Amino acid sequence: MDELAAASSPIHDRCPLSKLVTTVIYILVVISFGKYELAALSVMVLYPALLFALSGIPVRTCFYKLRFVLPLVLAVGLFNPIFDRAPRLMLGPLAVSGGVLSMATLMLKGVLCLTASFLLAATTGIDALCAALRRLHVPPLIVTLLLLTYRYVAVMTEELSVMTQAYHLRAPGQKGIRFDAWGSFLGQLLLRSMDRAQELYESMRLRGFDGRFYYAHSPRCTVSDALFAAVSVGFFALARACNVAQLLGTLLMR
Repeated sequence: MDELAAASSPIHDRCPLSKLVTTVIYILVVISFGKYELAALSVMVLYPALLFALSGIPVRTCFYKLRFVLPLVLAVGLFNPIFDRAPRLMLGPLAVSGGVLSMATLMLKGVLCLTASFLLAATTGIDALCAALRRLHVPPLIVTLLLLTYRYVAVMTEELSVMTQAYHLRAPGQKGIRFDAWGSFLGQLLLRSMDRAQELYESMRLRGFDGRFYYAHSPRCTVSDALFAAVSVGFFALARACNVAQLLGTLLMR
């Protein structure tokens, strides 16, 4: 993610504050759509598609990074077709139930929100993002927790890798970790993570940490940054106020 954020593009060079505000508004607009407004919601795909094209970040990289989270998001509305069987849409001779429509809408909402969040992190960087949050007067404790969680999640992953390797050395030929060992394994992981966290905190205190971080310099927003945010928010408002997909379909049919 840091390597992606270090690149240069028309999106990478935008002010972090403008990208943060635009992304937050985008997510709020996406989740505000009704559960049956799949056609109207589909227009919101244009924003991340444009950002992918301008930033040069491959779409496959996004979905590869989110491969563990996307199945959980897609599973949110799986039971909707069971509880809502009333037909809501006719596609020729095929009747689409409200459950299927709401399931597809929920899935699309989750994918769009995750994609927008990924693009924000991949084109901004965690330090610049934290600096933008402080400019919005987000409490420093929350910003510090966000930064530390992002920076040191790899530490817990490293501890997990060491423990998994040690387990397999003591149980050669065994696939995975036995179910009856999960409790002790997770408990040991928690204890090792706490010990490692204490060591990291002591190292930070020795280097003068007083509870505050001095984040990366957040450049001031220029006219182009304000224009980027204004055009994006204007498009979100238009997509929410009227069914753009339906209007385009009507014009094409004429």
